[in-house]
Amino acid sequence: MSLESITENVDEAVSGFFEPIATWLGEIVFYAVPVGGTDLPLIVAWLVVAGLVFTFWFGFVQLRKFRLAVDVVRGKYDDKDSAGEVNHFQALTAAVSGTVGLGNIAGVAVAVSIGGAGATFWMILCGLLGMATKFVEVTLGVKYREVHADGTVSGGPMHYLPKGLAERFGKNGKALGKVLAVLASIMILFFGLFGGNLFQVNQSYAQLVSVTGGEDGAMGSSAGALFFGILVAALVGIVLLGGIRSIASVTSRLIPAMAGIYIVACLIVILVNVTAVPDAIGTIIEGAFNPEGVAGGVLGALIIGFKRAAFSNEAGLGSAPIAHSAVKTKHPASEGLVALLEPFIDTVVICTMTALTIVIANPASWGEARNDDSIGGVTITSDAFETVLPWFPYVLTVAVILFAFSTVLTWGYYGLKAWTYLFGRSRTSEIVFKSLYTLLAVSGSLLTLQTLIDLADAVLFSLAVINIIGLYLLAPVVKRELNTFLEFVRTRKAGGTDGDKDDEPSKATV
Repeated sequence: MSLESITENVDEAVSGFFEPIATWLGEIVFYAVPVGGTDLPLIVAWLVVAGLVFTFWFGFVQLRKFRLAVDVVRGKYDDKDSAGEVNHFQALTAAVSGTVGLGNIAGVAVAVSIGGAGATFWMILCGLLGMATKFVEVTLGVKYREVHADGTVSGGPMHYLPKGLAERFGKNGKALGKVLAVLASIMILFFGLFGGNLFQVNQSYAQLVSVTGGEDGAMGSSAGALFFGILVAALVGIVLLGGIRSIASVTSRLIPAMAGIYIVACLIVILVNVTAVPDAIGTIIEGAFNPEGVAGGVLGALIIGFKRAAFSNEAGLGSAPIAHSAVKTKHPASEGLVALLEPFIDTVVICTMTALTIVIANPASWGEARNDDSIGGVTITSDAFETVLPWFPYVLTVAVILFAFSTVLTWGYYGLKAWTYLFGRSRTSEIVFKSLYTLLAVSGSLLTLQTLIDLADAVLFSLAVINIIGLYLLAPVVKRELNTFLEFVRTRKAGGTDGDKDDEPSKATV
């Protein structure tokens, strides 16, 4: 029996078993209500409302403290003696590597195909709102993290939900928190194995095949797929063995380089068509408030923009606090401020650059996708670059592979923390997870397992319901931590010292 027939049989068997579950859960998690001629997924509304609430609750912290966040990333308030494993910049790049990826390249093309150019405006707005949510969840992640005897750190919703709720609400809060922590761990683990691993490898391999001659090309055979899968798995396994320090070391170099190359390419297309920039910006703004050919009109463009941004930056899902919790700091809110830069980089900068490039280049495939109601995809983005840089699809392929690789690494770390929360931190337990994760990376180039990936998406976004309820209940704790850090900053600027009071985050009182 050939390798192709084996993988086809596995795909069919998995789909047959999990498809009813994926369909059932997807209908619940992504349940949509008709609004103004289009459908509004309630989970997207849930995420956007959280961004609005936290934006007002913390007085537009994402705008007022943006410069301070940059100063913290630059190391201005670093304390090398603090508990943790990585510095602020490394924690940021490790977390960004989990969100920046195919969603910024293919997802944006989908948004402007379905929602028109105006969806870009609403993506930017959603990204700005998501900055506040990310600030809240990461501050909690650092405050309630667990520092182990060997100096390693564990954090995330599986830690701040039980600890925070117990601190605020006593025994009842503790019991509820433990249940939510187990559910959060299961959801993160499931998505890490399939959405953050298998899907990324699968899609990056598909892009590689497309630029190397398709199925008849050098990488189109089953042998080519197996080679690619083994190569990725080997690299992932090597990096995962080094823990968050190793991941942060790789992503702190990889992410700025990838983002830099991608943004430069966008700027080249924009500069070559610089005379079209004013019209493109006008098209985006006009399309946001007066879109043509978009189901639901303005509301339709808004929903599409919000949906793609929410799926891209993951604000409110509880995943990013796992990476940020490893930071070296005595002040949880300092990393919360760093984290609010994440949706800005992911959505406001990179997604916007992609959208602007597509609108300005106006490739034929974009028009075709809009006319026949196709969702478009990475080919539209590739075609936009090709209008100016005929060779860029090859560079884009490299970018897609590197983006995917960094995402696999970060979700490997997220999955490991969820796994060890559920099954313990023993060496054997960690080896079992890392072996399972690398084996799934190999299968990513051979299998699609689309049903499992759809199920993983539904599971991850169901985590947002649990996580954001916790964020609302623990928001007063975050406010206190922010005030503590701002007082530390004022003291530092005044030439004083932070003193013993700031050595450890204070217990929250409400």
